[in-house]
Parts: sequence; C-alpha cells; structure tokens
Amino acid sequence: MNDKRIVVAMSGGVDSTTTAALLKKEGWDVIGVTMQLLDYKDAEGGCCSFDHVIDARRAAAQIGIPHYVVNFVDQFKTHVLGDYIDKYKSGKTPIPCVMCNKYVKFDLLMTKALELGAARLATGHYARIVEEDGQLALKKALDESKDQSYFLYTLTQRELSRLMFPLGSLSKEEVRGIARGLGLIPAEKPDSTGVCFVPGGDYREYLAAQASLVPEEGEIVDDEGKVLGKHNGIFSFTIGQRRGLGIAVGKPVYVTGIEPGKNRIVVGGQDRLYGTKLVAENITWINDGHLDDTFQVKAKVRYRHRESSAEVHMSSETDATVEFREPQRAITPGQAVVFYKNDRVLGGGWIKEVVRQ
Repeated sequence: MNDKRIVVAMSGGVDSTTTAALLKKEGWDVIGVTMQLLDYKDAEGGCCSFDHVIDARRAAAQIGIPHYVVNFVDQFKTHVLGDYIDKYKSGKTPIPCVMCNKYVKFDLLMTKALELGAARLATGHYARIVEEDGQLALKKALDESKDQSYFLYTLTQRELSRLMFPLGSLSKEEVRGIARGLGLIPAEKPDSTGVCFVPGGDYREYLAAQASLVPEEGEIVDDEGKVLGKHNGIFSFTIGQRRGLGIAVGKPVYVTGIEPGKNRIVVGGQDRLYGTKLVAENITWINDGHLDDTFQVKAKVRYRHRESSAEVHMSSETDATVEFREPQRAITPGQAVVFYKNDRVLGGGWIKEVVRQ
C-alpha cells in the first residue's frame, strides 16, 4: 500500500474533477476511477451515461492522472435499483443516494481503491471529517446550502479513516472558482439533479416501465374513508404530493397516507401533513452510539428540511421512537431520520412509520 496514493471517484462533474486536481496539486499520487452503474443503453441522457465517463476521462487526462472504469452494474442493480423499486412497491419513498453510498461508493469502491494500492478514497461530497475526542467525526459542510452529510449517516469509523472530502470547507462558488483558475474542462458544467438513473427525471415513468411493478387500480380516499377517485398504482404517490392526484374536491388536498395493504391513497388538508412522532429502524451510529435509552438530538426527516429538536427513545439497539418538539411536515416512510449534535452527525435510521396522535 502506498500511503500517498489516493483514488478519487470521478463522475465527470466539477466537484469530483476539482477534488482530483486539488489532491494532485497537494502531492498525492491520484488515480481517477469512474463507476459504471448501468448498462449505458439504459442511461442515455442521465448522469450515469457514457457521456459522463468520457467527461471524467478527459478531465483525468487534463489533470495528468490515470483513469479507470469499474463495472458495478450487477451490485448497483441489487442494492440500489432493487431497493428503489421495492420501497415504492411497499408504499415508501426511497433515498437511492444513501444506498449507493453505503453499498457501492464506500464499500465496493473502497475495496477497489485498496486493490489499487491506495491508502485513501476521496469524493466530491460536501461534508467534513475531523478528529474529536480520539475518534473521527462526520460534520456538515461549511457551506450548509450544499451540505450532503444527511446522505452519509451510515459511515463508520473504519470508512471515515480511509475517506477524504476535500470540498467540505469550500462553497460551491469557491469550487467553481478553483476549477476556472486551473482551467478544468468541467468548470462550467451544470450540477446533476434528480435521481441519476431516471432519464428525464420522471420517476413515475421509470417505475411504470419496470416489469416487477404491475399497475393495480385502487381507491383514493379522504381521512374518513370516503372514496374520492381511483389510482393506477400506489408507487406513483409520495407523502406531501399535491399535483397529479387525478381528483377534484374544490380545495387543495395532499397525499397524507399510503396504505399498501389496502392498496389505497389517503388525502387530506395541509394540516394533516404535520406530525411529531415517528418510528425508526436499522439505526446506525458513526461513533460510540447513544449513551442512554433516551436522549436529546437535533434531527431532520428529509434532505432539504432543517433539523429540529427531538427526543429519541431507543426500544432496541437498532430501533427507536423519535418525538419532535415542533410538528414536522410530510414525515415519510422510506426516508431517513438523521441525528445531529450541533454540526456533527451522530447517526440515523430509516423511517418505518409515522405515529398519529
């Protein structure tokens, strides 16, 4: 193993390219690696497309580093695509980025980095790794508008010890400024948005094309069970959704519940979207974990939500009830609840259900 060798996950975008360039400038022996996650014929126009491989290869050549493509298509299909489809099928709303980070980037790609003789793996994530109290801590990026720590809550001490996030102390504009100053090809390339494997960004169209998801007609009902209309598959809905319901009731209504057992969608007024309590499962901790069965945290239930004061009641090593001081909008099964102390990520888990008062 070469202590100065580092693998950089390169997507062809400005963040990963700038990461590689900065590390090369600092004297690291940098190797660029791009992950093939889909058959390219299925990724036309998406950020998993072959065009992005070409962009990454051109950027690596410009920086003056070797570049490789590794094929993780089968593993991505199992751990990310399979989970994505299964969660929608069961009435949940998945987060494929968390699954990809956990099973692909920081497992398979980390293993590949070690096979290449590298001591570290670096990515363009906006987050920070610092040493505190004898352990490594995952912290928010200094630019909170770009912070991605929510998607990284499954990291462990083992992974943190081999990871680097060079952009965590920079703003996006600073990163683009560095890229421009170095003359990097992707300096003005727009950020990727949406789910990387969904061409055009229409997840409903993507799901409808999956053979394992057979549309099944069901009812759309109000809070009292009154039938307001029909739907063609619960996988086309998510908590908080207002548009595309296919019903007209004379006032704004939102999806407030998805009931896979009854194959029905529940809608109601905006006030019905707010809740203060949820059940979380498969909780993991970045450091030593919780100290007591009940403790106070800041927690967030969606990436774009701000964290809010909450009390965690552990019912087992990996399960808990989380009760918020203030009502939270659109708590959604399948999303993650992530726990913070100031700017430090403690851990998190998957939202299993919302507890209605």
